[in-house]
Amino acid sequence: MTTLTLRPTTTFQVPTTAFADAPAERRGVPRDEVRLLVAGPGGVRHSRFADLPDHLRPGDLVVVNNSATVPGQLDATWERGESSVPVVLHVGSRLDDLTRVVELRTAPDAGRAVLDAEPGEVVRVGGATATLVAPYPEADSSPTGSGNRLWRARVEGDLAGLLRRQGRPISYGYLSDHFPLSAYQSVFSTESGSAEMPSAGRPFTHEVITRLVANGVGVAPITLHTGFSSQEAGEAPQPEWFAVPAATARLATSTRAAGGRVVAVGTTVTRALESAVDGDRVVARHGWTERVVTPADPPQVVDGLVTGWHDPGASHLLLVEAVAGPALTQVAYDAATAEGYLWHEFGDAALLLRR
Repeated sequence: MTTLTLRPTTTFQVPTTAFADAPAERRGVPRDEVRLLVAGPGGVRHSRFADLPDHLRPGDLVVVNNSATVPGQLDATWERGESSVPVVLHVGSRLDDLTRVVELRTAPDAGRAVLDAEPGEVVRVGGATATLVAPYPEADSSPTGSGNRLWRARVEGDLAGLLRRQGRPISYGYLSDHFPLSAYQSVFSTESGSAEMPSAGRPFTHEVITRLVANGVGVAPITLHTGFSSQEAGEAPQPEWFAVPAATARLATSTRAAGGRVVAVGTTVTRALESAVDGDRVVARHGWTERVVTPADPPQVVDGLVTGWHDPGASHLLLVEAVAGPALTQVAYDAATAEGYLWHEFGDAALLLRR
């Protein structure tokens, strides 16, 4: 597994009680009533997501990801010599050589990654098989040194059909149940392709968008189809397919030229926009991006970030530090842990502004 040489400086400990184990609606909270921590030059404020428009200025631009989540999780068996081991199979991107990126996790709840699989081993699901070809994205051990987490797999049989008919959204052991695919979509979800939910956009509602526009804040889309977002400490993001349309590129460039702020909704949007920078402009661009935004290679156009809360050491946290700055990121995480904000894809949100 490709690793990062740079590690986040933000330190904190997430209480196990801070994991959001179900969508907000299942907890009796409307999507846009999750908590919102706002941190910037004016300090830290505690709000609710429905009030996001109050914390932005006329002339700002909010850029969202319109990628829709697809079913990527199946129950399977892992053939190990003479034995068959129940596993949960996560199916990710289809690569240019027609192989698929896959991850094996422990059954029944995908609680832990399986790290001792070997090339040539077969995972069976229904009438389809996935043969492990090589670690992905390259033949390096995991950050923990204990084995390979992600694999490039050669698929035989109708795996895509099985995913459509039987697949579930990718989920992990901290969730209380399996939830329908609709729970993993945002109001922007129009372009199918994400293995895991671009979760920063989940709290948006039509009412929030209407208030943003009424307040003079622009809203524009990009597409980035996420791979597996469960990066372990020190693990770099995978290559992901993205598209920045010409209209969004023009709006981002003109917003900055006029002194407004470009606010990315999530690490996915940040990565896409920063992959489309050409000098002092954002340009229309699409393809596979390997851009990793870090304090050592900071963003050129993104001034603010709407995001969830990330685990210690994760590459997503490096991106947050790159946008907000390490000092503000530490202040925000200290406040979030002290005030009991909820973590993970169904949790609470933050708005981090560097100016």
